[in-house]
Amino acid sequence: MRLLWPLVLLGVSLRAVALDLSDAYALALRNDPTLHAALAERDAGIEHLNIGRAGLLPNLSYRYNRARNDSEVTQRGQFGDVTSQRDYRSYSSTLTLQQPLFDYGLWSDYRRGVAQAALADARLRGRGQEMMVRVFAAYSEALFAAEQIALAQAQRRSYAEQLHLNQRLLQGGEGTRTDVLETRARYELAQAQEIEAADNLDAALRSLQAITGEAVITEDLAPLRAAFAVQPLSPARFEPWRDLAVAHNAELASQRHALEAAEQGIERQRAGHLPSLSAYVSKGISSSSSESTYNQRYDTDSVGLQLSMPLYAGGGVSARVRQARAERDGLQFQVDAQVSDTLNQLRRQFNLCASSTAKIRAYGLAVKAASALVEATRRSVQGGERVNLDVLDAEQQLYGARRDLAQARHEYLRAWVQLRYLAGVLEAKDLDVLNRYFVGRE
Repeated sequence: MRLLWPLVLLGVSLRAVALDLSDAYALALRNDPTLHAALAERDAGIEHLNIGRAGLLPNLSYRYNRARNDSEVTQRGQFGDVTSQRDYRSYSSTLTLQQPLFDYGLWSDYRRGVAQAALADARLRGRGQEMMVRVFAAYSEALFAAEQIALAQAQRRSYAEQLHLNQRLLQGGEGTRTDVLETRARYELAQAQEIEAADNLDAALRSLQAITGEAVITEDLAPLRAAFAVQPLSPARFEPWRDLAVAHNAELASQRHALEAAEQGIERQRAGHLPSLSAYVSKGISSSSSESTYNQRYDTDSVGLQLSMPLYAGGGVSARVRQARAERDGLQFQVDAQVSDTLNQLRRQFNLCASSTAKIRAYGLAVKAASALVEATRRSVQGGERVNLDVLDAEQQLYGARRDLAQARHEYLRAWVQLRYLAGVLEAKDLDVLNRYFVGRE
């Protein structure tokens, strides 16, 4: 639980100048319905342990019966039958303490309860880590959409200036109608891209709001810093990350606990072939509890052993054992598939993180080169060496490079979070590492 509650216990103010990742995470801890559902599921799962343990502990029961009886008794004799009426009250009171001594079924239930409680804990740990991934994904998507809006607006303004220049040249007899149409088409496309980015931003903000439970606007978010340095991976090789995932991934851990519970389910069914032995102590008081004890009172103390030996149940026990084994085998195949899928995802995120340094550096150089190309192309147009379409293509290349650079930065951060999540080592303190990439936190 140390993953889930540290920020809630601090009682910090959540809405500062900017809603950073730690603030969003604290709000999600308090308001995310998916997490609260996971908490309730964990609480229910923990009770499997108590239920299983209860079967191994002494069982104390009390039974009381009191009745009014109206009975007709016929006695057969040498001179005929004699009938008499009995109207009497009867009661019985019994207190019994029973302790299982050997019951393999109850022992299997206890061990299955242990596995199910561990499964519930592992699932909650996984849901807590998954919530961090969802918070960052929504936060990152909202920021990326806002950056796309800004890029589309800058691109539209640039095309508007170019369109104004083309129209002025056309009116002066130096330009062509084709130049005007080409620029207008690019201008309209930039407007469409801006509208699409605005829709994406709205969806991302709503996703973030659904997790944090509070309305969020773009101005609440801390933007990425201009200086962006990719952290070297530690460990640097994939194999240690693979070992971490196998050992600590919460989903794989929960699957292993589910498999152990299924194993104990087989043992529980096998217990149908085995005897059970228990000790008991009872104290009973009865009066006229039957016709044979009419007007008699008994005060009885008993101590003894009770042995139960199953002999034949129509083949039902064997069928249930085979059924439990088949279910266990099916679950084992699901575990194998889950391991393969998790390791494939882990490798993909590792490769993304490992290649991000070169990718982001390449996109950064592409932005610088595209900016220089735009300026050079504009000068060439003025010198008559290039045409209007060349300027538009250069500007399109510039904004495309800026978009690719922004996307590469966000993809790196998401891959970094996903890598630690899949490896099972994602913690709340990792948000402080991510916060350093955003304006407002050192």
